[in-house]
Amino acid sequence: MAVPDQRSHSDGKVWGFFKLPFRGNNTITMSSSSTSHSSHLQHHHNQSNMQVEGSNLHPSGSVSSVARSLLPTRRRLRLDPSNKLYFPYEPGKQVRSAIRIKNTSKSHVAFKFQTTAPKSCFMRPPGAILAPGESLIATVFKFVEHPENNEKPMEQKSKVKFKIMSLKVKGPMDYVPEMFDELKDQVAVEQILRVVFLDVERPSPALDKLKRQLAEAEAAVEARKKPPEEAGPRIIGEGLVIDEWKERRERYLARQQVEGVDSV
Repeated sequence: MAVPDQRSHSDGKVWGFFKLPFRGNNTITMSSSSTSHSSHLQHHHNQSNMQVEGSNLHPSGSVSSVARSLLPTRRRLRLDPSNKLYFPYEPGKQVRSAIRIKNTSKSHVAFKFQTTAPKSCFMRPPGAILAPGESLIATVFKFVEHPENNEKPMEQKSKVKFKIMSLKVKGPMDYVPEMFDELKDQVAVEQILRVVFLDVERPSPALDKLKRQLAEAEAAVEARKKPPEEAGPRIIGEGLVIDEWKERRERYLARQQVEGVDSV
């Protein structure tokens, strides 16, 4: 009688022993199948993302090029004053301002002035080519109108503006204004300058600096007017070349002739 109980008990254990691995194997198989399926879906998703990203390579490149075109151009010139032109306020007279322009780039740069009032304003020089590190002081002339509507002199606002443009050139060459029209795609606007009037009766650092710059500009103009000193033969009259050594020899021969006459 005890045997059936043991058999029944052992049978339960035996069936339980076989059922558990079977269930475990079934679970593992299903799990590996689902893992393989999910990995396949993930791989397909990654491939889709790669295709989408690959398809967006060219548009992103075009967008970046557009973004670069919107970035401010690196300035080639340093201006002093940086964004203003100071004029002494003298109504009814032609007054002057000055601005120092320096080439801070590593190549030759041409610059050019423009103004909204070309009839009443002009610049000297209107443009030039600067070597790397070279600078000059440009003089700006302007006629000052009388105030309107009984405005106070220093409260009068000038609508005149000036613009300085730059252009990179290959090397030293003669300045030609037409180069800015021929290479307009390479022209950069360095700065737009607004006009500021100074009271000549009130000393100020800006007025003192303007006077120093104007004096320096005048000295540079006078220096350019002087002919360069030449170490070679001098040219006198219409193409007559006189060699310094030849002139000395002629004087020596003339003295010898005079001495010979006196001795006779």
